[in-house]
Amino acid sequence: MAFLRKMLITVAMLGAGSGVGLALLAIVTPGEQRKQEMLKEMALQDPRSREEMAKTQQLLVATLQEAATTQENVAWRKNWMVSEGGAGERSP
Repeated sequence: MAFLRKMLITVAMLGAGSGVGLALLAIVTPGEQRKQEMLKEMALQDPRSREEMAKTQQLLVATLQEAATTQENVAWRKNWMVSEGGAGERSP
């Protein structure tokens, strides 16, 4: 009988703890309107950041295209975002 009583108390305590945790989660979770506001405030929503990201993406694609057409290992360059001129050329 004591085992059953202890088991019921344990289950009740775990249930109460879970209930409190879920209640706190529901309280601190932002609503849909706040989520939309947060998305607008994110960095990629800024036009300047989008332009910078697009430029970086273009440089990366250009570097990958150059790497595909040359035998040189562009990963060993000091500044791999800058073209070295052609296949097999070494910088001084």
